[in-house]
Order: sequence, then structure tokens, then C-alpha cells
Amino acid sequence: MNIPVTLYTEMTPNPTTMKFVANKYILTVGDSVEFSSQSEAKGFSPLAEELFKFPFVQGVFIAANFVTITKTDNVPWDFITMELREFIKSWISEGKEILTQMPIPKEKSESTYAKKPFLPTEFDVPIRNLLDEYVRPAVENDGGAIDYVGFENGTVTLLLKGSCAGCPSSTATLKGGIENLLKQHLPEVKEVVAFNA
Repeated sequence: MNIPVTLYTEMTPNPTTMKFVANKYILTVGDSVEFSSQSEAKGFSPLAEELFKFPFVQGVFIAANFVTITKTDNVPWDFITMELREFIKSWISEGKEILTQMPIPKEKSESTYAKKPFLPTEFDVPIRNLLDEYVRPAVENDGGAIDYVGFENGTVTLLLKGSCAGCPSSTATLKGGIENLLKQHLPEVKEVVAFNA
């Protein structure tokens, strides 16, 4: 049975990513997954696995009600947007599985985190709350996500995902937007940096 679905596209600040927004939730609010290859998506997201069959798809990020696609540089959006939009729309309207299970964090990330462990601090909760209230909605609006990694010696470390990863304006967002916000509310915060997995 087909479910009526409306899907529209939005440009993101990152020129290599496009956000495909559905009028219904495809993941639980707050959940997001990111894949950078078909083998990474295998066994976790049938939708992402199929999207990687398009030769120009380089990355797939799925959140509450949108899919952000990162494309290769050799093909302009004009040639592929409609094809991707129709594919994702059909997939959702046919009720096919988006995500069969949440992937466990990548080994690479875990080993990098292990090299630089962040101990819990009294600032973790206030920082998370500020990010959830002020930053997450704006970042999701641009087709990305930001995860809080840790706080140490006045530095807040964040992990950028979706259209935020590799976006030319992400540094401006980190420094100008998020850093200023956190400094205003928590004088202990001196700077905000991106975690490079």
C-alpha cells in the first residue's frame, strides 16, 4: 500500500550536499545515521545501500524527516536532483525500510576517542542543553547534525555530521555562532573545535 508522501529539496550551505525533506518522520526525532559507502550501509540501512548504487552518491545522512545526500563533484545538482527526489519519495511511499538497525559507532571513531578520552565534567549537561535548544534545530535545518564530544580546559569539542562535515561555512558556524553562544552562557568556555574522526 502506498502512503502519500511529499518530498521537497533544499540547498544547504555545503554546495556538495542537498537536503531531501519528507512530510513525515522517517527516523525517531533525535536519531541520525551517516554512511560514507555502500559497504558501511550494508545491514543497517536498505535505503542508503540503494542510494549508493547511484554513481554520483558519495555520502548519505538520515535524520528525523530528511535525507541529506553528498554528491561527487563531477555532476551538477541540476542533472540528478529530480532522479534522487523521485527515488527517495517512492521508497518512503512504498513503506520500504529506511533503517533496520542503528550502526555501532565506527572503530575509527572509537579508537580516536580512546586516544583522547574526555572525562565527564560539570559542564557537560549545560553545554548539551544549550546545543539541543539553540544549535541542533538550526543545524538540522541545514541538513546536518552536531554531536557533543567533550569539554576540557575551556575547549568544547563537537563532531560535525551530514552537510556540516566538510562544509565551507562550518568553521564560521562553529566559531561565530556556537562558540559565541556557549561563551555567553558559560564563561568557562574559551573555544569550540570540530572533532576530526
